[in-house]
Amino acid sequence: MKIGDKAPEILGINQNGKEIKLSDFAGKKIVLYFYPKDSTPGCTAQACSLRDNHEELQKAGYEVIGVSADSATSHQKFIAKQNLPFNLIADTELTLSNAFGTWGEKSMYGRTYMGMFRTTFVIDEAGTITKIISPKEINTKTHGEQILNA
Repeated sequence: MKIGDKAPEILGINQNGKEIKLSDFAGKKIVLYFYPKDSTPGCTAQACSLRDNHEELQKAGYEVIGVSADSATSHQKFIAKQNLPFNLIADTELTLSNAFGTWGEKSMYGRTYMGMFRTTFVIDEAGTITKIISPKEINTKTHGEQILNA
């Protein structure tokens, strides 16, 4: 997906087994953020930044939705532990991640593996991608402010 593309109508299944659709958020902008794994240091910092800025993001017209390949059960624990006020999509089949190009080969310490690229897509009220914040641009500790100041 790139800027100017339409986001898919069906985003996936959230932590409670409910299907999340773009049309559920009609008239709102969406912050769709892909992250590697629940309850890891960087992902927790990012989620908490979005949580701490959630009220301001909502005032600015945004809904926040997180996406990872973790299970709904893992998402429920992560939400409860960090008191997250937004949906997390359990993209266990990687349908959404593959559609957005956020799943691919990564390397760390000389080892290659498949994983999620930390990427945020800002989608306007019409369902069009207007901004992409790449893995190199994302600051996990201040991600909420990054979006508000973009």
